Amino acid sequence: MHMRVAGLAVEQVGSGPSVVLLHGSGIDGRLWDEIVPALAASYTVIRYDARGLGDSDSPTTAYSDIDDLASVLDACDVGAAALVGMSMGGETAIDMALIHPGRVTALALVGAAVAGVDWPETAAGLAYDEARRCGDAERLARLELEVWASLGPLAPGGPLIERMVWDNAYRRIAAERHLSQPTLNAGDHLHRIAAPTVVLWGGDDHPGIAAAAERLTTGIPDAKGHTIEGADHYLPLRTPQALLNVLLAHLATRHAA
Repeated sequence: MHMRVAGLAVEQVGSGPSVVLLHGSGIDGRLWDEIVPALAASYTVIRYDARGLGDSDSPTTAYSDIDDLASVLDACDVGAAALVGMSMGGETAIDMALIHPGRVTALALVGAAVAGVDWPETAAGLAYDEARRCGDAERLARLELEVWASLGPLAPGGPLIERMVWDNAYRRIAAERHLSQPTLNAGDHLHRIAAPTVVLWGGDDHPGIAAAAERLTTGIPDAKGHTIEGADHYLPLRTPQALLNVLLAHLATRHAA
């Protein structure tokens, strides 16, 4: 079932306990194309394009990813759900677990960043940050692929990754200007997260993601960590089956408890 919720393009498929898939910045819900069918065999799967990306409307005023997630849950008549978030989506999932803990049954954080981690400086990384600050959409898209899709276009999922990055390049810049950041520093409050959590990252991802994963696994009570080899930042498309194996085991344990 497809619907629009406050200008957001939302898809809901399957049946069973609810799982929400949250994609990263500069891309859209197609990130989960290889994951959804298997998850939907046992769960109600909800995915949506974040505001200003994919088929969702571009913002004209300030917006919050947390408020948008809550609106999607309400529209789907879901009180609480497991959240699977990649990169920016992982940050949204963490913030949701801190701000609205009763609405989160489990967390799976895929290549997620978190406040309080010092990132190693690289020339490409610094150029990426500068392009983002300056709003240079074309340069940012090229660097997105260089820094975060380091396995290249010939690796699994490569063509779709490139399409998503370029499809969203200009809209991303416009949308991020209106994004309101949470007031809390999530890195200082990880000990408050009660939802069962698994942290995953690609063995070929940016080194800062591995550092963030360590921060998350040590900061969130009883969190489990998994490195997925053969994947860069776009793990759901690079190694979907390896990701599914961990997700299904994590969700099954949660719902058997």
